Amino acid sequence: MTAENIPRATAKRLPIYYRYLNILHDTGKQRISSTELAEAVQVDSATIRRDFSYFGALGKRGYGYDVDNLLSFFKTILNQEHLTNVALIGVGNLGHALLNFNFHKDGNVRISAAFDTDDKIVNTIEDGVPVYPIEELSHQLHDQQIKVIILTVPSKVAQSIADDAVAGGVKGILNFTPIRLQVPEDVLVQNVDLTNELQTLIYFIENFGK
Repeated sequence: MTAENIPRATAKRLPIYYRYLNILHDTGKQRISSTELAEAVQVDSATIRRDFSYFGALGKRGYGYDVDNLLSFFKTILNQEHLTNVALIGVGNLGHALLNFNFHKDGNVRISAAFDTDDKIVNTIEDGVPVYPIEELSHQLHDQQIKVIILTVPSKVAQSIADDAVAGGVKGILNFTPIRLQVPEDVLVQNVDLTNELQTLIYFIENFGK
């Protein structure tokens, strides 16, 4: 099955499975059932079996899943052996927090370039990452072959900056702004609305919490 045929919800769960399989591998566990995995990652076992079924026979009935084989499979699927360079657009409070997070210490993603308009930080190094003037966005993205950006800029400039990023060859945008960006069909946008997530959490606590 090609990546295009895998449901988006399934694709979003794959990194969760991969991270837990790494933990199992480090503890020396050799096999795990879908029920055990479900309890650990808080996804029901039927969903896990359905997710895995998109990739063929990954386990054996009565045996479960071989941890090392499954880990190796998802490592390939998620392209974990390839380091992906990402650009951060907007080095404000949220941007600084993301730089401090240091993605490269927790996987195959690294923020390798940042962009901002603040003269105090432009052309400096912040948390080991060079900060370029926003005017160089398209040029730097193209020259550094960066295909993914994290967008943490004011709403009023989000679309224009996204346009510049696309002009620089970007194919993926992690969008922390409330603006729903208009991009070409071959560019993927993942929206992260912290306010909406928090309001959803509060709703469930107030209506379903015990």
